[in-house]
Amino acid sequence: MRITFVTPYAALNGGNRVIATYALELLAQGHDVQVVSAPKVRQPLKQRVKLRLLGRGDEIKSVKPVHPLFHELGARHRVTRTAAPVTADDVPDADVVVATFWRTAPAVAALPPAKGRKFYLLQDYETFIDHRPGEKVADTYDLPLSKIAVSGYIRDQLATHHGVQGIPVIPNAVDLDQFDAPARRRNTPLKVGFLYNTHPRKRVELTIEALQLARARVPGLQVLAFGAERPGEGRVPLPGWVDYRLTPAQSDLAGLYASCDLWLFTTRTEGFGLPLLEAMACRTPVLATRAGAAGDLITGKNGKLMEPDAAAFADEIAGFAAMDEAGWAAYSQAAHDTARGYSWADATRRLVQIFEAS
Repeated sequence: MRITFVTPYAALNGGNRVIATYALELLAQGHDVQVVSAPKVRQPLKQRVKLRLLGRGDEIKSVKPVHPLFHELGARHRVTRTAAPVTADDVPDADVVVATFWRTAPAVAALPPAKGRKFYLLQDYETFIDHRPGEKVADTYDLPLSKIAVSGYIRDQLATHHGVQGIPVIPNAVDLDQFDAPARRRNTPLKVGFLYNTHPRKRVELTIEALQLARARVPGLQVLAFGAERPGEGRVPLPGWVDYRLTPAQSDLAGLYASCDLWLFTTRTEGFGLPLLEAMACRTPVLATRAGAAGDLITGKNGKLMEPDAAAFADEIAGFAAMDEAGWAAYSQAAHDTARGYSWADATRRLVQIFEAS
């Protein structure tokens, strides 16, 4: 098949990582793939809007992005001349064309039939994000695009709030070469990890409150966190009893996950939540709220689904600390089995099946 993905500026983020991974897997499976992205603009938004209103959009200055996520694609990654929405001239004729973000959806919907059957890969439910125009995002869910979600959470949100039914779900996978760990014994005392991100929807304050309560019940409880924010710069301070690693190298992530006996995921909303799978691939059970893919992945044997309640999280942390070695090892093995039971190659084959059935 000839497949085109239309994505915004090729920044380093989870959404683009998913697109790059799909593109490479599709190529490996014998398909012809192109990724079309926009350049990064230099002018502020107000100046760009003014230039467009004056009919001078060609004066918008941009810089071609160079990023390792799409480096392996070479010439198969096309960057448009301007940051304006793509047109038929920007997109090759194909069998399938895929919008990968709400800003790309209207342009993909407007493409002529020669550009391919039209799809919308939903990687998050984004109307809740304050700095994005919720009505414009919601309007994209009504476009005549065949929709695919990366989690049951996204599917359910669109069914509940927008009446969009029957969306197929293709869960993301994890790089099993990068994220893996041998079987191990549990730490004594217990060691718990989490991702430090102070965006309100991540609810890191709930994580910290739960750990504070758990420390009163589990003598010597160890806590590890990593993230891209310096403690004290975010809206939620990081307690001194947390062993914090700022922006660890990608090659160190598996070791950090594997050093923990339990991983906490307390987010309010999430498109998928790759740390769920990354932790489990490294044999670390997860306590998670029902956001993102948690409801699809957590079975009760590889971790537990939780209500967003600090005391409830603290109870489970104490329970894992009191668990015998065999009990914890069973959770650890089940977590590992979950992550390794599904690959990007599997996800890509499922994606192609959906494309072919449309």
